[in-house]
Amino acid sequence: MIATDPRSLPELVSGLVANFTDLVRKESELVRAELGEKLADAKRAGASMAVGAALLLGGFLVLLEAIVLALSKAMDPLWASIIVGVVAAVAGIVFVRVGAKGVQPSSLTPDRSARQLRKDVHLAKTMTPGGALR
Repeated sequence: MIATDPRSLPELVSGLVANFTDLVRKESELVRAELGEKLADAKRAGASMAVGAALLLGGFLVLLEAIVLALSKAMDPLWASIIVGVVAAVAGIVFVRVGAKGVQPSSLTPDRSARQLRKDVHLAKTMTPGGALR
């Protein structure tokens, strides 16, 4: 035996629209929450990079000076300083690029929410007469 719904078609459509509106509102709240999480992650990554860079700078300068002093025993101190400076600059560029990848805009996108919104739109399209939202 098939149970019939006592609601009329306009009531059903009105309920569907109300439920869909509520779903979109909740999904937008989810997007905001996920963006907040991503921004907090980016802030932590940036703070970690800054602290690490400050600590590395002090130690690295001392080590660079030690390398310059050691090379000065085998060559002119000017050339020793130039060689050490170039090598340090290249290494610094590599480290900055690696750290910057952690805070690129692509890592801040709300992937889960966007995927869920696409599923919701697809579901809404399949539930409406004719397969399209009106």
